Amino acid sequence: MEVGVVCIPDDDDLNRFRNLVDNTDGWNIKYNKNNIKVWVQNLSEKEATSTRIRMLKAVYVMNDVSAALAYDVLHDPEYRKEWDKHMIEGKEICMLNPNNDISYYSLKCPSPMKNRDFVTQRTWLETAQEYIIFNHSVFHKDLPPKKGLIRGESILTGYLVRPRGKNSCELYYVTQSDPKGSVPKWAVNKVAQIVAPSVMKSLRKACLGYQKWKSSHNPGFKPWLYPEQAMENLPRLDEKDILAKQEYPSDDSLDETGMKEEDFNDSNLMAEDKEVL
Repeated sequence: MEVGVVCIPDDDDLNRFRNLVDNTDGWNIKYNKNNIKVWVQNLSEKEATSTRIRMLKAVYVMNDVSAALAYDVLHDPEYRKEWDKHMIEGKEICMLNPNNDISYYSLKCPSPMKNRDFVTQRTWLETAQEYIIFNHSVFHKDLPPKKGLIRGESILTGYLVRPRGKNSCELYYVTQSDPKGSVPKWAVNKVAQIVAPSVMKSLRKACLGYQKWKSSHNPGFKPWLYPEQAMENLPRLDEKDILAKQEYPSDDSLDETGMKEEDFNDSNLMAEDKEVL
């Protein structure tokens, strides 16, 4: 899957994502604590010069959360408003088929970065062995860049959830996202490595509260499990709405050139997520 390309992933795409999850050759572990591991991908000297950010992946062994429950929490857009403290706005735009849609997400970034938003094609799949959700950025004519937000690009971001038993699972997270703007490459990598563990812990906390919340918030509505619900509530993709590229208008309020390395020390970044650590 490539940025800007809208198409239905095939088995090769799914297998490539699984391989990213499972293969640790060429990866360095950066965090290993409290059932969470975080790796970053090695780059050659040439790749490090030409590539804006490294790919990162994490795994969280959750001994009190089932795989099916984690999958529901990752999907439910209404519940995400309750637990995702970084989200400004999130919504589905249209459907490609019962397992693919185009969606929008804007988020509050750790200071001193400016806030970002993303337009992505999202793919999901449920099998007897695992649950998969992944996305990449696309360009839609009805979702141009907004004033006050920097439009980022998800090269590949996704989750894979595998059961370990009736009420436990392994939650994998893989991401390579270009935040655009003028954030230095080293800062992007540092933020990702520090924030990833807090994202995983926040997800576990959300999972533990989901069933109670869902029981009083449209409990039968789960379009990720019942495709007919999604097809009834979202329009189908009109291919004429997909753009080959996106124009990024200038916005002086989004200048990030004054950032310093000390702005990205661990204590400042951890403070952004202290409620989930």
